[in-house]
Amino acid sequence: MKKLSIIIIAIIFSIQLNAQSKVGTVDIEYILSTMPQLDQLRADVKSYNDGLENQSKLKIKTYQTLIDSYQQNESSYTEAIKKEKQSEIIALENDIKKFQQNSNKLAQLKQDELVQPLYQMIGEALNTVSKAENFTQVFTINNNIVYLDPNMDLTLKVMKKMGLTIPK
Repeated sequence: MKKLSIIIIAIIFSIQLNAQSKVGTVDIEYILSTMPQLDQLRADVKSYNDGLENQSKLKIKTYQTLIDSYQQNESSYTEAIKKEKQSEIIALENDIKKFQQNSNKLAQLKQDELVQPLYQMIGEALNTVSKAENFTQVFTINNNIVYLDPNMDLTLKVMKKMGLTIPK
């Protein structure tokens, strides 16, 4: 009898606990893809990447000019000047390699910097919708979800809260 009452109490406690929890999901990447600000973000990232590429081309052009000048004047250089010019060429070559390696990282950092405000906007709208509808937990949609009750997906509600057009 004592075991039965403990089991009943556990079941009641479990039911109450489940009644207090409300879990939803949201597809943040889908919301982001519908935001009109994304076009400007892409344009800004492209412009930044173009700037990096132009800097790289300028460094390469300078490098080529140094090599051409060295080759044309090598016979008139003293050993000391040759070593100085060679060191200058090698230093610029290393600078170009380093710049090219860092360009990808810089481009990714710039994109992250520009997209962060959009994620903040989504987060604020999600917080508002979650609180208004008493959700205790919200998960992002990913490949690990096997079943999802469409009524628990907050994606469209968040988009509506943000004033975004919902594609059909």
